[in-house]
Amino acid sequence: MATGISKSNWRGNGGSHTVCSVSNGATDIVLTFDGKKSEAEILETFPAKLTRLWPKRVSSTTENRFYFGDNLPILANLTRDASVCGKIRLVYIDPPYATKSVFQSRKQADAYTDILEGAHYLEFLRERLILLRELLAENGSIYVHLDENMAFHAKIIMDEIFGRQNFRSWITRKKCNPKNYTRKTFGNVSDYILFYTKSDEYVWHRPVEVWTENTAAKEYQCIEPGTGRRYKKVPIHAPGTRNGETGKSWRGMLPPPGKHWQYLPITLDEMDARGEIYWSPTGNPRRKIYLDSSDGIPVQDIWMNFRDAHNQNIHITGYPTEKNPLLLQRIIEASSDEGDLVLDCFSGSGTTLDIAHQCGRSWIGIDNSLEAITSTLQRFANGLMPMGHFVKKLEEIDKLESEGPILPMFDFLQNTANKPVNDEPHTPIRDFQLFTSEPHDIRINKVIDDFLI
Repeated sequence: MATGISKSNWRGNGGSHTVCSVSNGATDIVLTFDGKKSEAEILETFPAKLTRLWPKRVSSTTENRFYFGDNLPILANLTRDASVCGKIRLVYIDPPYATKSVFQSRKQADAYTDILEGAHYLEFLRERLILLRELLAENGSIYVHLDENMAFHAKIIMDEIFGRQNFRSWITRKKCNPKNYTRKTFGNVSDYILFYTKSDEYVWHRPVEVWTENTAAKEYQCIEPGTGRRYKKVPIHAPGTRNGETGKSWRGMLPPPGKHWQYLPITLDEMDARGEIYWSPTGNPRRKIYLDSSDGIPVQDIWMNFRDAHNQNIHITGYPTEKNPLLLQRIIEASSDEGDLVLDCFSGSGTTLDIAHQCGRSWIGIDNSLEAITSTLQRFANGLMPMGHFVKKLEEIDKLESEGPILPMFDFLQNTANKPVNDEPHTPIRDFQLFTSEPHDIRINKVIDDFLI
């Protein structure tokens, strides 16, 4: 692996190169496309007129809100709400992916359309990202979940909106099991999450994967005599020369060429006195890192263990593109504290809202799909169902279609036999307010009657 050196230590040796000035994090690359509005115009988006549908009377001070309608004017409304604007600690969104498709739920009901592409899609996303930036707290974070269609374009847009210096990670997620393809290409098993913050100061709890007996024994191969503590040996020097104390001799030896000690000589003496330095038979010092001092394996930017539902025993809502709850749990716990406000303006099946609630966060969800609202309220009221339930239900639909008219979209959910059977009892979520933008689809009244009365 090549090891770079800092600009300050580079002497320009080894060839002729032109050194370009750096932008100190400012965006010096932007996308230009037809229909791109000014930020000022977007920030003046006319706000939605909202009506609270449930509960009719608010007896609590809950911050949890659920909105039915186009998220752009609803976000514009929230930017004018002093109790919300600048107070959102975490945004996670899983917007349409520019697939040019119409998605249906496992009940074969139209859930949402994803027909925008190119410049139209980018501006659709950009408008919402600008408003989300305004809603974020100064120490807030945003995660945008996309696939290969538009993730690379969105990266440039997000650099422009949030500042390139606030880009934190490009996370690659394994989304499914390996596939067998007939076309001439590699199997597509990944999608991407772009992680940005609003500033350098942001909430961060480093996620770790807990050590197992096998991983611990592999990483920490040494056992300390007398204490029995497992440890590993790591160098006590680091790349780069230094002219201060860390570049001087310690115990009669200099750091290797081009390196410096990681610690001041006096600190190394203290570590050695505590028995934290391992000396090889040839007199080469190494630092002991103990297993019992480690919380776990720090999570990197490739996530392999958060596949979407892939067997009939996994509990789901049946909504298309539903994400793994453990994926949202990792993000929420990493970038927010208990009591913080989490927002998802493409809330779909309500996974973000559900997990935020379970993690002790307040939340705001928005979606313009009646099927999404239905799926979320079903989830709040009754929990999740095994994926196999939907397979069985589709077989019933096929039979019904052969005999006569199909059931209306909501009749599925009125039968108590369809309520989920989970390993743990479900605690209904009722601590929220449900709003709609006007004029609204009156079918939402039926959904409220089914789940919230």
